[in-house]
Amino acid sequence: MQAVPHEVLPPDPFADDPNDPAREITELDEDLDEPISAEERAELLADLADLAVYQALLAPRGVRGIVVDCGECDEPHYHDWHLLRASLEQLLSDGRMRPHEPAFDPNPGDYVSWDYCRGFADGVTAHESAY
Repeated sequence: MQAVPHEVLPPDPFADDPNDPAREITELDEDLDEPISAEERAELLADLADLAVYQALLAPRGVRGIVVDCGECDEPHYHDWHLLRASLEQLLSDGRMRPHEPAFDPNPGDYVSWDYCRGFADGVTAHESAY
């Protein structure tokens, strides 16, 4: 396979265009944040451990994942267990989460909040400790 010299390629139709649709993609790489701190890393690891517990307790009861209210778009975002785990792992390794496809036509009754998960797990622990 032979490389094509740059001067032979057609001109970029969006060169110097402030509305270049590809600009957002390159800005993602340019806007790399500082690496996550040791405290943030510990919090993410704790969240991943909690997520495993929540999934083990709630998935057998028909809960598909967690719903999060998005502060940017004011819409609920529905995350299946595996998607949320992958997002947290990506944040842990890359320091940020890449955009992803939203759940297709989710049934809101199949998802619960993080606080619900925490309360459910606390209730199970308290109940088991009582016996």
